[in-house]
Amino acid sequence: MTEYLSGFGNQHQSEALDGALPRGQNSPQRAPHGLYAEQLSATAFTEPREVNRRTWTYRIRPSAAHRRYHPIDHPTLRSAPLSDGVLDVNRLRWNPVARPFETADFLDGLTTIAANGDALQRDGIAIHLYHATSSMTDRYVADLDGELLIVPQSGRLRIHTEVGIVDVAPGEIAVVGRAITFRVVLLDDDAAGYVCENYGSYFTLPELGPIGANGLAHARDFHYTVAAFEDDDRPVEKIQKFGGRLFSTELDHSPLDVVAWHGNHGVYKYDTADFNVMGTLGWDHPDPSIFTLLTSPSERPGQANVDLAIFPPRWNVAEHTFRPPHFHRNVMTEFMGLVRGQHDSKAEGFLPGGASLHNMWGAHGPDQETFDLATAADLAPQKLEGSLPFMFETRLPLLVTPLAHDAPHRQPDYDSSWAGLQRHFTSPLTPSNPEQP
Repeated sequence: MTEYLSGFGNQHQSEALDGALPRGQNSPQRAPHGLYAEQLSATAFTEPREVNRRTWTYRIRPSAAHRRYHPIDHPTLRSAPLSDGVLDVNRLRWNPVARPFETADFLDGLTTIAANGDALQRDGIAIHLYHATSSMTDRYVADLDGELLIVPQSGRLRIHTEVGIVDVAPGEIAVVGRAITFRVVLLDDDAAGYVCENYGSYFTLPELGPIGANGLAHARDFHYTVAAFEDDDRPVEKIQKFGGRLFSTELDHSPLDVVAWHGNHGVYKYDTADFNVMGTLGWDHPDPSIFTLLTSPSERPGQANVDLAIFPPRWNVAEHTFRPPHFHRNVMTEFMGLVRGQHDSKAEGFLPGGASLHNMWGAHGPDQETFDLATAADLAPQKLEGSLPFMFETRLPLLVTPLAHDAPHRQPDYDSSWAGLQRHFTSPLTPSNPEQP
């Protein structure tokens, strides 16, 4: 069983060997056990304390011990800005793809769906799907462009990182910090899911405001890795993603050789079953912001670079109310994924492993079948069970990669979801009414 440190964003410390972590002095003249002291600064040195992130590592070899990196190609992985991206005002939806790659590890199995902002400007996001059929054994990767929020949809992953090991399964999420080196091992025959590559400010917990001290995600339920190192002298490939491109070099040892560490920039996981759902106890459908699990703030208060919102099992008890999400147009852009079950505003067509994109201002809401059922439903308390939709909500429009926009599994008839919505309006002003002007 993998052990974890509890808490979100705290200053953690962990050592895999007794005495490997210096006490009382961060960088002594000689680190214990003949290790090298190395700091990973994930924010500028002078950023405010509440957002400052850094981790001290004590490792067998310093990261600087590497040969020159050389660019390599990846046919399906893209980054912002997407110079050839498709900015589509239309609503888009994709079916899941059972096995797009015959043989692929986690890195090779990434396919970019959409992106916004600019990786080099540290603004925006990219959204990828992953489909892996093999483990990463002699390959390691570090994303210098952004932190990676991983949402498994099928298959369990074991992520070996510089700061320890994390197991993550469908129903959980994992976040790998920017520039943290890792490799992914499959615990099942294959695995698929979603990745949000966050170029902007790091994910943090949202403010609770009038909710008070409790509710939504609690810091104690986030679990950080404990130190675990690979002391392995064999040829391996180290890949770094930088400026949207991949660069590769060969090492003569595993880069996961951190024996001890302390800091607040690392790798963590969260089980969505621990989310304390807030909801309506009176009337009206609540805004999806009350389902925010993590947020990456922008310089504009209230407009997130990206939010992760989840919609786990919950009670639906509002009275005199249309209970599914209402029809709406939104200044924010919404990318939806589905881990399991069914979204409460879609009767069919939105499948686990699939995705939908409603760019900013795109009109959307329940399909005809959901509307008809909801307007005639018994308004007794109802438990929504067995489903886990989620949403990446971002302040900028998302450009879709040509590969995803032209994909055969993109549904060409998504607009038909709303085609059956009929006029129900009846006017009191009829030709037989003498008061009609």
